[in-house]
Amino acid sequence: MADAPAIPLRAAALVRLAEPEFWLRHLCAELGEFGEAERDGRRGRIRIAFGTALLTARVGTLALEVEAADATALAFLKQALAERLLAPGSGERPRLLWTGAGAGGGVPPYFREMRVLASRRLTPGMQRLTLGGSDLARFAHGGLHVRLLIPPRGRAPRWPSLGADGRPIWPEGADALASRVYSLRRIDPARGEVEIDVVLHEGAEGPGATWARRTRPGDRVGMAGPGGGDVGEAEDYLLLGDETALPAIARILERLPAGVRARVLLEVADAAERQALTSAAALELDWLQRDGRPAGSTTLLAEAAKALPPPDRPERFFAWAGAEQAAIGAIRDHWRGAWGLDRRRHLAAAYWRREG
Repeated sequence: MADAPAIPLRAAALVRLAEPEFWLRHLCAELGEFGEAERDGRRGRIRIAFGTALLTARVGTLALEVEAADATALAFLKQALAERLLAPGSGERPRLLWTGAGAGGGVPPYFREMRVLASRRLTPGMQRLTLGGSDLARFAHGGLHVRLLIPPRGRAPRWPSLGADGRPIWPEGADALASRVYSLRRIDPARGEVEIDVVLHEGAEGPGATWARRTRPGDRVGMAGPGGGDVGEAEDYLLLGDETALPAIARILERLPAGVRARVLLEVADAAERQALTSAAALELDWLQRDGRPAGSTTLLAEAAKALPPPDRPERFFAWAGAEQAAIGAIRDHWRGAWGLDRRRHLAAAYWRREG
């Protein structure tokens, strides 16, 4: 007997606005970049990975109706709309109050408190953390990344809650949390475990790297997500990245099936930073080594990307890249310009930005 289809969760809000039609157009344009948006007069429909939003502009109000498959996706969709409607400098100060599923605040459905189970040095520049928590199945799909919320050292953590408008309320002052985004290297919902690899750049000791060096088993940390783009379905893959994207690329490779091909270019500091990568796909891997040059100071990755031939069958091809901001800009421009790749056939994300 087949499983019954999941019943979608729904929420709604009626927002008083001086220019509801302007906001209808604005929201469709903004969120349409992440999926599809269509307008028909005073009505609009937005479809993104999280779910669907129906917008109706009336005299003095904008009606919002949202639908998603689960509580996490619904919360992300409501937050995406709220953050744009309530952004500082928007010119209006509307009141947004959601009704329906997920109303009433409380702990965000995309948040989990985790405990450090183990910490070990994987390579000279990479620390592997094993975290334990409950109800982690939702983190196994919907994006490669999570956001770690690091409490102040020596203080009991205070975690975020949800406001009535759908946006998170963050602890402030002495309880403020440091926030860093990382790829999930491995997730085992049955065991209640995830692994996260943290890059320890020399001379760039931010909150995440400092915490990764100091944390010990038993320490608590918050985890929110999942998010971030994943690869699309294809027969030929091109995966590019520096060490910050290595965990994501390793996880992508492990999920690829036999019968597809994967070309991988990875930039690392030196030979000591290479890791064993496995995949059922036919794998072609090149390591690009900086050999003493600082991270983000070379054009190794962008030059290697430009030296590759364009795909023979773009409709069965997917390109993915994660690296420093300048490298990603050059790679994205090359894919869209010289190769003419459709935006549905590639994803290039800036994982960090070099200062100076």
